[in-house]
Amino acid sequence: MKIDRLIGILSVLLQEEKVTAPDLAERFEVSRRTINRDIDDLLYAGIPIRTSQGVGGGISIAEGYKVDRTILTSKDMQMILAGLRSLDSVSGSSYYGQLMEKIQAGSSEFISGRDSILIDLSSWYKESLAPKISTIQDAIENRHLLEFYYYAPSGESKRSIEPYYIVFKWTSWYVYGWCRQRKDYRLFKLNRMDKVKETKKEFACRNAPVPDLSSELKFPRNIVLKALFDPDMKWRLVEEFGPDCYEVQEDGRLLLIKDYADIDNLTMWMLTFGDKVEVIEPEEVRERLKEMAGSMMKIYGGKKNGRN
Repeated sequence: MKIDRLIGILSVLLQEEKVTAPDLAERFEVSRRTINRDIDDLLYAGIPIRTSQGVGGGISIAEGYKVDRTILTSKDMQMILAGLRSLDSVSGSSYYGQLMEKIQAGSSEFISGRDSILIDLSSWYKESLAPKISTIQDAIENRHLLEFYYYAPSGESKRSIEPYYIVFKWTSWYVYGWCRQRKDYRLFKLNRMDKVKETKKEFACRNAPVPDLSSELKFPRNIVLKALFDPDMKWRLVEEFGPDCYEVQEDGRLLLIKDYADIDNLTMWMLTFGDKVEVIEPEEVRERLKEMAGSMMKIYGGKKNGRN
């Protein structure tokens, strides 16, 4: 929309000392002639825009000019507040709440009384996550090493990292940084971290790459699951994979065929369905479930207290 482009051009002019018409045309994906017409419209609206020709020329806004009203629309403000509110749900301090109050106080006419988007990122672990996130944020800002104990399938270890990013992905929180033990960048899940501590040891900031969060790269799906689920498990399949993920069989059971990344997690997931699922493939998962069932029979099928 034209009004959105005009607001965008004004925002650029307020932030940059000078820009050229070709630059604006490229940014907003329109012709140079359209940009010239937009500049004329801004002039007619009373915005003191100056243009100069030749080498070093361009478009600028008069020095000292300020916009009294925010150039953000009501929808823009709602999106900003929704983002801040989501961060406040996992914050260990009142910073985001105070920031929201500042924005709301200065832009009350742009914000309706009804919130249309509510996001809570805290999950079930807010009490344990908030202090960790706060500590990690401080360590990133202060360029201090972060130390913690980490619990992984391979075992427990004490780690020291240079923290660079806090990441929310795959419904969980992570910290991304340079691990001094592994001599490489690593992604650590916050729920597996314990005794998280910001040290006083400073580190020289590396040119850390933005973490590649592609689930296909991090967790290659090379295990094919074929399983038959009881019809009353349809809600779980729809919740996790969508309404078109299964095929109804003649006996009424639901056939699910999916690629999976980790055989241990797959086995544990199958166990959550109890006797409501039959795994067809892979054979290794069938054998694991059979062994687990035998072990559970020894615990629950014997005398009182589960032991003979």
